[in-house]
Amino acid sequence: MKAPRRPIHAVSTWVKRQPPKVKAFLAVVAGMTVLVLLRAIVHDHDNLFVAAEAVHAIGISVLIYKLTKEKTCAGISLKSQELTALFLAVRLYCSFVMEYDIHTLLDLATLATTLWVIFMIRFKLESSYMEDKDNCSVYYVVIPCAALALLIHPSTSHHLINRIFWAFCVYLEAVSVLPQLCVMQNTQIVEPFTAHYVFALGVARFLSCAHWILQVLDSNGHLLVALGHGLWPSMVLISEVVQTFILADFCYYYIKSVFGGQLVLRLPSGVV
Repeated sequence: MKAPRRPIHAVSTWVKRQPPKVKAFLAVVAGMTVLVLLRAIVHDHDNLFVAAEAVHAIGISVLIYKLTKEKTCAGISLKSQELTALFLAVRLYCSFVMEYDIHTLLDLATLATTLWVIFMIRFKLESSYMEDKDNCSVYYVVIPCAALALLIHPSTSHHLINRIFWAFCVYLEAVSVLPQLCVMQNTQIVEPFTAHYVFALGVARFLSCAHWILQVLDSNGHLLVALGHGLWPSMVLISEVVQTFILADFCYYYIKSVFGGQLVLRLPSGVV
């Protein structure tokens, strides 16, 4: 007699059998449901941004633990860390010359830890760095972002160069995790600490996206007007949504793995 299947396993099996269009529809419905719940539960939606930063900090802490205690950087993409450092540095510059606030201090702390991670991978743990798996070309990520920033950027009163830099860091942040996903797809086996870190990134980016969307809804669209005119306001929201959906597939397999009691996450081909 067969043992009854766990509900989570039954649901995941059913979802896995659905065609791509149905999966996309289910993902949209799930996202909208969570947004409605967050809007009802969280009264001050600025707390979502704070929560996003907190979850991101937890993810970085897990990464630091892996590098210091495990003494290995296997499975971590150096290119993703360098792209992260790049968009944080540009965003810090924009914050200093355009709108200095508490977010500037948070970005400064994140940049410092990211530079430390890069230093550890390059000079202390280089023997465990999987360079052959980290084969996503950063030029294919940076150049399109720069070109898009030249074409679509804020229409505020700031200097043109600063507005282009602002747009560049928004676009680059949205896709900076792509090399990390490529590493995991190439290995198809993700050890726990790396999986925890990437999952934390996914949760942080979803909370950040939810913060933006709910802020737009709360202001009845006035926030988009404050960002300027033209395509830029829409591109800000699109960038937030893109960086959330890029990690959505991985987060699904992570949750499935956790509920299945698996310590090591195994990714099927085609996740990225």
